[in-house]
Amino acid sequence: MPKRLFLTILSLILPMALLFPQSGDDIMRRVKDRETGSSSHALVQMELTDKKGVTSRRTLEMYGVKDSQGLNSMVVVFHEPASVRNTRYLAVENKGRDDDKWIFLPALKRVRRIAASEGGSSFMGSDFTYDDMSDREVEKDAHRLLREEQETGIDCFVVESVPKTGERTQYSRRVSWVDRERFLPLKIELFDRAGKLVKVATLEEIRKIQGYWTPTRTTMRNVQTGTATVLAMDKFVWDEALPAGIFTQRFLETGRP
Repeated sequence: MPKRLFLTILSLILPMALLFPQSGDDIMRRVKDRETGSSSHALVQMELTDKKGVTSRRTLEMYGVKDSQGLNSMVVVFHEPASVRNTRYLAVENKGRDDDKWIFLPALKRVRRIAASEGGSSFMGSDFTYDDMSDREVEKDAHRLLREEQETGIDCFVVESVPKTGERTQYSRRVSWVDRERFLPLKIELFDRAGKLVKVATLEEIRKIQGYWTPTRTTMRNVQTGTATVLAMDKFVWDEALPAGIFTQRFLETGRP
């Protein structure tokens, strides 16, 4: 092959190779680092379905903010029904250690810290746990690209994530179907510590809001208990100026920034 032709082909191939991750670690890092706003504000409908198919609904508000290091803080405020009204939850992401989590329960009139050992407990009776509600650091797991295939007609990377030795987790492994273009996990299979499939999370609706691809309907199904929880966004706003006081224990206690 003439040298000039070889160099031309190489110049075309290399940029394309850089566009597509070649390892599970690369893919999951791009999932974590995908472009979003510096803050988020959502009004959410939570629908709980028990094993008999009976449903109940809750209305809540979620606030999120990202600091200069890319670490996230999140607040959840429950509005309806009356049984959960004014319950408030705060999670603060930390680099290299467990997230800080607190919850305010109106009946107790005090803020309670959620211990790291409680991360696998149900979040307000839903199929999501406290840890499910937070981002997991990419470095805590070993990620392996299993294959590429379609999920609901969309080309995906299928990545297996296994906790590294010594890392605390409620799951023995996770398998994620990651959209090749948007780097959103369209489906995640979660396996319990015995290695059995326990839950499946699916993004059922994704919309482009203010230029960012945004999950607007997510379902978590527990295949062992037959229950399910849906989170559906009624309203979603990126890059809103949120008072820093929202992300404090004082806000949990008073409801005021």
